[in-house]
Amino acid sequence: MSQGLDDVIAAETRLSSVDGAQGILVIKGFSLDQIAGRMGFEEVAHLLLEGLLDDLPDAKAFSARLGAARDAVYPLAQYIDDALLALPPMDGVRALTARFEDGEDIATSLRLLAAPAVLLPAFLRRRRGLAPLAPNAKAGHAADMLHMLTGDIPAPDVAAALDTYLVTVADHGLNASTFAARVVASTWSGLTSSVLAGLAALKGPLHGGAPGPIIAMLDGIGKPENAESWIEDALDRGDRLMGFGHRIYKVRDPRADALKAAVKRMSADSSALPGRLKLAEAVERAALKVLHQRKPDRPLDVNVEFYTALLLEALGFPPDAFTAVFATGRTAGWLAHAREQRLTGRLIRPQSVYVGPEPAELV
Repeated sequence: MSQGLDDVIAAETRLSSVDGAQGILVIKGFSLDQIAGRMGFEEVAHLLLEGLLDDLPDAKAFSARLGAARDAVYPLAQYIDDALLALPPMDGVRALTARFEDGEDIATSLRLLAAPAVLLPAFLRRRRGLAPLAPNAKAGHAADMLHMLTGDIPAPDVAAALDTYLVTVADHGLNASTFAARVVASTWSGLTSSVLAGLAALKGPLHGGAPGPIIAMLDGIGKPENAESWIEDALDRGDRLMGFGHRIYKVRDPRADALKAAVKRMSADSSALPGRLKLAEAVERAALKVLHQRKPDRPLDVNVEFYTALLLEALGFPPDAFTAVFATGRTAGWLAHAREQRLTGRLIRPQSVYVGPEPAELV
């Protein structure tokens, strides 16, 4: 038995590989360094789905059809009512996504891939008392998402920053949400059901729900010189230090560096971001110092969530929406894994060890 399934191999996959000891992420034969900031989200999503859908168009046509899918999803924004707005953004997106048919084809895949990029901005605008904005099918996926959020055409470096983020989180081995999606797919349920399972798993603070509290930590620290004492006090209280440590990586999460580089590129044209980045770097240094002193036997380093928070804040997303932006990228991985499981895997049905009381007659 392995609590939490540590070191248990549950699937063969051609989609991604995570080497926690070396800090290497490979997606479909490419290292993260080869794709982050170099390949667009549409290209990476197409790469992940290649060979898994009979009617998958070529890469150029795929981008065009994803744009058309954003148009097709947009009418769902009419269902964002007061009851839905009372929910967190992730739950709102999940509720709207549940309206899709539970298909297995390219049309279903494209709608699901388009959904969070359209529905999250619409939800956030409605919450601010603003009307949702229709997508532009001809724009890039990341750029269109930002336009639907702010109403402005994003500068190329700003759109590129979100694009880099979506690529960086598109797939990451058999993480909790991807495993949930594969379990559902193994029952031969449809892609919508698999994505809904992924959304439900991702929102947990031990998985994708952690970036938001990092903003609260940065705000609480306030100045670089306060970082070390604030972190010491937090650990004394027994608080969990979000943004540090990872279940798989025993070294620095390679995605953290990809996102930090994107933040640095974006900060060149910002008046506020350089100061925010300086604070984050001070917090990173202080946290690593304190963690090394207090827990020398545990390899704790920066994970993807730390610079995710900084990046998404700079792009204009509120902290409670960060996990839904994460889902915008990770849906590509969920769809690919669900299709791979359906085509090559079995019904996932592990055993458990019963530790409860025995019936009286058997004692």
